Amino acid sequence: MSRALHLAERGLYSTDPNPRVGCVLVKDGQVIGEGFHERAGEPHAEVHALRMAGEAAKGATAYVSLEPCAHYGRTPPCAEGLVRAGVARVVSAMQDPNPLVSGKGHGILAFHGIEVSWGLLESQARALNPGFIKRMSTGLPYVRVKLAMSLDGRTAMASGESQWITGAAARADVQRLRARSSAVVSGIDTVLSDNAALTVRLAEAGLDAETCARRGERQPLRVVLDSHQRLATHPDCRLLQSAGEVVLAHGSAQLVEELVTRVQSLSLPRSSTGLDLQALLRQLAALGCNEVLVEAGATLAGAFVSAGLVDELVIYMAPVLLGSLARPLLNLPLQQMQEKLRLTIQDMRQVGEDWRITALPQVAD
Repeated sequence: MSRALHLAERGLYSTDPNPRVGCVLVKDGQVIGEGFHERAGEPHAEVHALRMAGEAAKGATAYVSLEPCAHYGRTPPCAEGLVRAGVARVVSAMQDPNPLVSGKGHGILAFHGIEVSWGLLESQARALNPGFIKRMSTGLPYVRVKLAMSLDGRTAMASGESQWITGAAARADVQRLRARSSAVVSGIDTVLSDNAALTVRLAEAGLDAETCARRGERQPLRVVLDSHQRLATHPDCRLLQSAGEVVLAHGSAQLVEELVTRVQSLSLPRSSTGLDLQALLRQLAALGCNEVLVEAGATLAGAFVSAGLVDELVIYMAPVLLGSLARPLLNLPLQQMQEKLRLTIQDMRQVGEDWRITALPQVAD
C-alpha cells in the first residue's frame, strides 16, 4: 500500500479534478503490476496495473489507494475490470467519498466473491486528496491561504512595495502550490498593484521533465474578486495577456462590455463585509475545483480566515525586518485576547534562506 500511495503522488500535479490514485498488484509475494492515474479522462491506476500484469492478475491481490470506481464516466468502472481480471483480493486505503462510488465499488467486488478490506494507511491516503475528499463530502473545496512575511510579521512596506520578501527557493515552492491547485484566488488590488499573472510557471517550479510533460500547459482557474469590475480599465495587464481562463467574481447583474469576451463571469451575492466568499467557494466546487489557493493581500486573506473558510495556512517567513510602519500579515479586527485564533503547526521547514510554516486553524469546541 505504501508503494501504491507513492505512485499516486506522481499524479499530484496532473489528475485534477480527479483524485490521485495508485495501484499495486501482488501475487506469490511478487509485484506483477502497478500504475497510477495520470490525467483526467485517461485510464485509472487499476487499468495500468492490470495491463502490466496481464493474465498473471488472476488470483492476485490488488492494493489500491482509493476504492475502485463503480460508475461509467470518461472511463469504465475499475471494479468491473478487477472482476474480469480474476483478482482474488482487493485492499483499499479508504472508501471513495464520491456518492457515485462510495461503497459501491467494494460492493461489486464482494458480490463476485472477491475478498475486500479497507482502512490500511488511510490517513496517508486522505492527505493525498484533501480537496477531492472535502468537495465530495461538503460541496466545498479545500482552501489554502499562502502568505509571505518578514520575521516581524509584515508583508509589504507602507507604500505597498513587496517584491521580494522571500527568496527564489520559496517562490519556486509557491509555483508548486499553484501547480497542484484547481484555482488561484486573488483580489483586484493585488492583481493590479503587482501586475500579477497568477499562472503556473513550470520552468520556475523545479519539477522533473516527466511531471512537466504529464501536466502539459494546463493552468488553474485564475479567480479575481472585483466588485466594481475595475479590471475592465486595465486591458493590457498580465492577467489578461497570459494563457489560461480568468474568472471574474463580482456583485453585478452582468459583466461590462469590455470584459464579456475576456473573462468568465461569476456573479456573487454580497455579505455584510463584501462579496460572499462561501458562495464563491461553492460555485468553484461546482466547477470541479478540489484545491483552491488564495494569494491575496491582508484584507481578502483576513476575510477568508475570519469567515472560517480556511483549511490550511502556508506562511513563508523571510529572515528580514520590515519595521512597524509596514503592512501586517492579515487584517483581523480582533480586540480581546479571548478572540485569538489558535493554529496547529503541522510542518515547519527551511526553504532556501526562508522558512515555510504550514498551520491548520483549530476548530472551536
